Amino acid sequence: MTGPASRPLSAPRDGVPPVIDRIQPLLAWCEAARSVPDEPVAVDAERASSYRYSQRAYLVQLRTEAAGTALIDPLAFTLPAALERTLEGREWVLHAASQDLPCLAELGLRPARLFDTELAARLLDLPGVGLGAVVEDTLGLQLAKEHSAADWSRRPLPESWLVYAALDVEVLVEVRDVLAQRLEDAGKAEWARQEFEHLAAWEPAPAPAEPWRSLKCLGTLRAPRQLAAARAMWERRDALARDQDLSPHRVLRDRDLVAAAQRAPQGRAAFDAALPKALREKNQWWQAARSGVELPPSHLPGRPDPGYPPPHKLWARKHPEVWQRYTPIREAVVQRSEQLQVPTENLISPGLLRRWVWEHEHPGSADEVRGQLIDLGARPWQAQQVAPAILEGAQPVGDAR
Repeated sequence: MTGPASRPLSAPRDGVPPVIDRIQPLLAWCEAARSVPDEPVAVDAERASSYRYSQRAYLVQLRTEAAGTALIDPLAFTLPAALERTLEGREWVLHAASQDLPCLAELGLRPARLFDTELAARLLDLPGVGLGAVVEDTLGLQLAKEHSAADWSRRPLPESWLVYAALDVEVLVEVRDVLAQRLEDAGKAEWARQEFEHLAAWEPAPAPAEPWRSLKCLGTLRAPRQLAAARAMWERRDALARDQDLSPHRVLRDRDLVAAAQRAPQGRAAFDAALPKALREKNQWWQAARSGVELPPSHLPGRPDPGYPPPHKLWARKHPEVWQRYTPIREAVVQRSEQLQVPTENLISPGLLRRWVWEHEHPGSADEVRGQLIDLGARPWQAQQVAPAILEGAQPVGDAR
């Protein structure tokens, strides 16, 4: 669908509001917002993930038509219970809600219901789903996004950043209204409702048992003593990053850590040669790596548990019978997503589909497949749309049913 002719959105219509760093201005905003209690509220948050260890929000943006835009500094004071009461029961309008819900939950802010403009754009199969692209598609406004990766922990925040932050919520409710109508027209409103309910029920995932295994390039390490060095260096890096509130990658990049761990069993000279020349205090990294290399065999890490089900990249070689089932089913699901004009990953989680294939050698009826998918975590609309594709893909070649 082609939107109206584009024009730049370069400044908030009411000017850039001052940053709220005291409780009284926030209470005043809450009072103004409560004058129209059923209004949706546009919500956004800015983090500093590339700079800081913490995933906390360093700025929270809120906007209702009645109260205007609030730019809240959550570092300056404890958010009052009045804010939670003001937002309670309202529909929150966010873009890419899964990115912001965790840091907002840390502040005690959780939506009872929400509308995610990015997810709505995905369900509508828009060509671009970033906020700038969606604003232009729906409202014909060009929204600059040049500060999305900025260090929002910086104080004071530059004026240009505040303009950017205010514009992120300036027209979000208007975008929501256009997308909601498009979803209705496309027969996808119920799909969106189920997706938004699922998002609103977000809960943090349990921490991984071995977080160091998330290191990029870790697969290049084959020997247990190399893995032990990488684990010890990761633990040292994590402690330093936490103490200094720095992104771990600003302490030591993954690829440099893994390269040094690979050389650690060869001795100090080989280890140092793999580290960046500008890295300071290399001795602490050597001490960490050596503590891993010198562990007794019983304490060395093994290869990671492949998990359940095993990675699908191994199926063709190690589980050919599962791969033969999976390939036509995956192709049928892709075709179904194209028919529905929904990205395949939004029609059904790839991991969920693979798990279903792994667990079900012979599909039953459509009702049984729908129930199985829902038990694995699919939303009802997904199960309804995907079950026929699974049955089609599972049909033996030459079966003339």
